[in-house]
Amino acid sequence: MGDTNEAAFVMFSTAHFASIIVLFLSLLLLLIFRKLLQSRKLHWIERIFALTLLLMEILYHLWLIRIGRWSLIDSLPLELCSVSLIMAILLLCTGNKHIYDFVFYAGIGGAIQAIATPDLDLSFPHFRYFHFFYTHIGIVITALYFTWVKGYAPTFKGIIKTLVILNILLPLIFTVNYFFNGNYMFLKEKPVNGSLLDFLGPYPWYILSLEAVALVIFIILWLLFRNNGLGERKRMGRNI
Repeated sequence: MGDTNEAAFVMFSTAHFASIIVLFLSLLLLLIFRKLLQSRKLHWIERIFALTLLLMEILYHLWLIRIGRWSLIDSLPLELCSVSLIMAILLLCTGNKHIYDFVFYAGIGGAIQAIATPDLDLSFPHFRYFHFFYTHIGIVITALYFTWVKGYAPTFKGIIKTLVILNILLPLIFTVNYFFNGNYMFLKEKPVNGSLLDFLGPYPWYILSLEAVALVIFIILWLLFRNNGLGERKRMGRNI
């Protein structure tokens, strides 16, 4: 997996745009072949995909330990996308509708933002580059696979549940940040490399702004995908 003496990641570089193209093509193929996938039993593929996501995350932590970078300050799975990744793995293994709500809203919202403005130090072909984009793209693919193929559809109630869960997590994250001097979920300061948070005001006001932005993003996602994003009849649950 190499060491840290590698090329630094540059936002909007060729390596960055390549990952965005991979995401776009993956979703396009999922959309095109959704009918074919709907006619097949894919439980074993779901489990294998969940296993690859889990394995990639385990390898990431092993790499951090090997190079001496694992720390309570920034290595705990307490970032929004880390939580979403765990939930995506659980969704692939269980198909639980409540987990789907969180992966759809928080997962897509967080992963798309992370892919657009990555908080990443190492670029292609380092392992960290592949870990970052594979897991984030995997979150989005999982959410839309369950939407387009499995027939799940987001609900407005799911928005409320997701916001409640996120706000329940906030005191825990604040506490961890305080005791370990961390910056999980960027609740202490903004990413140094720049992100969408730069448009939401100074600390701590950007945290409040982020709540409003999250609500708007979740509502947009609900409006776009409440009928599976395709105008098709939903096969699971009742949309509200």
